[in-house]
Amino acid sequence: MVATAIAVATVVYSCKSNLGIADSLNLDETPVQTVDNMFVVQSENGILQMRMEADLMERYDRDTLSYELFPEGFAVYGYNDEGLLETEITSDNARHEKYKEGDRESWQAFGNVVVKNIINKEVMETDTLYWDRKNGKIYTDCYVKMYSPDGFIQGYGMESDERARNTIILKPFDNYAFVVQDSTETVVDSVNFIGPLLKK
Repeated sequence: MVATAIAVATVVYSCKSNLGIADSLNLDETPVQTVDNMFVVQSENGILQMRMEADLMERYDRDTLSYELFPEGFAVYGYNDEGLLETEITSDNARHEKYKEGDRESWQAFGNVVVKNIINKEVMETDTLYWDRKNGKIYTDCYVKMYSPDGFIQGYGMESDERARNTIILKPFDNYAFVVQDSTETVVDSVNFIGPLLKK
């Protein structure tokens, strides 16, 4: 009889202790979902379009907005119509917001953002990048550096399609280009070539 009373008292005490911990949680600062080693693939008609990777994803839910944070880094890989890797975007942090009313969403990448177009051999570096998925474009108002086979461009503000094929620096300054001129190159117009002029 005495042993039973001690066991019941222990159970009640343990439950009370756990309830105290639960009451101290701030649900506004607690993610409703966490995913380790996230790996997402998007394809259409069997052709790979996009791949997304992150070490950690935390999803939060609010009354009007749900959002995901990627506090340990983020990487997106875009593929062209032939399924070849074309674009790579990496950053230290990222945030995806989706509003519950309407069809609005936004993607933001922060800290050491690097955008590579593998096919064009272009590399762009900035601190903050926004992705407008609905309109298929990426942009920023921050300082931007871009390296390409044609030279180096820097400035403030950038706009491009989401594959970084047609990047425009909005306020460029102090740029330079590589000029390659081969003095040994000879061009012969075989259709209009009439040979040397003969002396009369």
